[in-house]
Amino acid sequence: MNNAKLWLVVKPTTGIPIFLTAVAVGSLAVHVAIVTNTSWVGDFLSGDEMGSTASLTIDQPVKTAAMPAMEGDRITVTLPDGRQAVAVIESPPVLAEARPGRSLTE
Repeated sequence: MNNAKLWLVVKPTTGIPIFLTAVAVGSLAVHVAIVTNTSWVGDFLSGDEMGSTASLTIDQPVKTAAMPAMEGDRITVTLPDGRQAVAVIESPPVLAEARPGRSLTE
């Protein structure tokens, strides 16, 4: 035991309950912080889909599956805490190895 001499100063009948109480209080504090500072816990407890409290709005008319978002489209996203962010659609980068007609040795 690394700290065996501790029990020469503190009785085990006193130290062990204090240690276990500190662990329980710390665990309770972490759980309260998670429940109060996240939105997904409420979704989980109510049986809703995760992230269903977040909403998404689009500056342009809603596009269907036949008309996907094009490069340059701006999307306004409302975050669960009420803040709004604007995202611009960009085309994904193409790696040199993935371009057709090129070998990996070029």
